Amino acid sequence: MVFWEGYVSDEVMGTFAPIVIYWIYAGFYHLLPSLDSYRLHTMRDEEKKNLVPFKAVVKGVLLQQLVQAVVALTLLTTTSNASGVTVQPSITKQILQIVIAMFVMDTWQYFVHRYMHQNKFLYRHIHSQHHRLVVPYAIGALYNHPIEGLLLDTVGGAISFLASGMTSRTAVIFFCFAVVKTVDDHCGLWLPGNIFHLFFQNNTAYHDIHHQLQGLKYNYSQPFFPIWDKLLGTYMPFNLVKRPEGGFEARPSKD
Repeated sequence: MVFWEGYVSDEVMGTFAPIVIYWIYAGFYHLLPSLDSYRLHTMRDEEKKNLVPFKAVVKGVLLQQLVQAVVALTLLTTTSNASGVTVQPSITKQILQIVIAMFVMDTWQYFVHRYMHQNKFLYRHIHSQHHRLVVPYAIGALYNHPIEGLLLDTVGGAISFLASGMTSRTAVIFFCFAVVKTVDDHCGLWLPGNIFHLFFQNNTAYHDIHHQLQGLKYNYSQPFFPIWDKLLGTYMPFNLVKRPEGGFEARPSKD
């Protein structure tokens, strides 16, 4: 039994909970003090290097989430049990389904993401919109061209859900976790005790390398593990160096 049972259906929860979680978690990072001692880029760099205003980023994210909500609600509703009664599998099976979904999502996003960099037309007209945020920040985690948002995130999420065989209730957990991980990867902060930095090599600094000019064709993996980068030679290791004026800098260490 879950806290929303009897109030909201699993299908509605699976559609809207990740959106609410996105804005709560990203908003938390946005409202934090400047935290200069933990930033991967200075505030001056963020203001100088980013090529898109904050309001446009918010609008872009909301547009992507609107499309995601329509697709998610349709998918979850059409795949749910017609009787309205779904038997939840064991905890062990749900964990296995989540692991499968993570692998499928990583695989889909790696190859689509990499192709968008290799195809000059797609990069110039679609994927470059995300890289207008040279200095990533939390609220901009899902700032993409609408076509990229549909192909990379929405379709990727749908395939992960279907391939894993998870129920709508398990999908609530999986997609909320994926959203939190994606926001954290773009937060631009190296905070002490961050569990994502402790347990995931693909983390804030890892993705920051990809947003740098010298790392543009490396570290494509997202949002969970760097498996495909390491297998296919697109992994760029890095060193985390303290800046004299405060904060950190992720520096590529590839020969």
